[in-house]
Amino acid sequence: MIRDFERFEKLVSNSKYPVQVIWAGKPYPEDHGAIDIFNDIHNKIKHLPNCAILTGYEMQLSGLLKRGSDLWLNTPKMYREASGTSGMTAAMNGSVNLSIPDGWIPEFSNHGKNCFIIEQSESEDSDERDTQEHATLLTLLEKEITPLYYDKPKAWTTLVKQSMTDVLPEFDSNRMAREYYEQMYTADYKPAKKSVKAKKEEVI
Repeated sequence: MIRDFERFEKLVSNSKYPVQVIWAGKPYPEDHGAIDIFNDIHNKIKHLPNCAILTGYEMQLSGLLKRGSDLWLNTPKMYREASGTSGMTAAMNGSVNLSIPDGWIPEFSNHGKNCFIIEQSESEDSDERDTQEHATLLTLLEKEITPLYYDKPKAWTTLVKQSMTDVLPEFDSNRMAREYYEQMYTADYKPAKKSVKAKKEEVI
């Protein structure tokens, strides 16, 4: 998101469409690459009052962010999505997904109706892909997402509600567990009829 930092600064300094950006994560102690990324973000944004990094990313903080955010950003490199389940629960809590089309997102997404999708770059060069997808991300935020949020609040609310409606039936753990059980263990299973005695005992 801060690949072109000058452009990023303009985004978060726009008085017409104010944007607050929060990073949250938990690099493992020996993951020096991830630690360096967080340190780099911190050093670049520390002078910006509406940007923050929150440490200690556990269930409680995750829940607060999902209930308190308007937009949930997910930008791993394509085909390296670890899971992305945070985006599912974010949508259930009214936070709209802004994501690359990886992981579970393609099964759910309807751009501009229930989420926003960062178009995948077709470049074969990794650095060029990152540059192009970064530009697409910033353009979405500048031209589509923030104007919709501030200028058309009713349309934004409709999008939030559609996101919640679309995610709940298909991406909750109850459906997953039920479908797994039914497909893996009950293909030829027929429940036995209960005896009258069993029914009476059940009532008691």
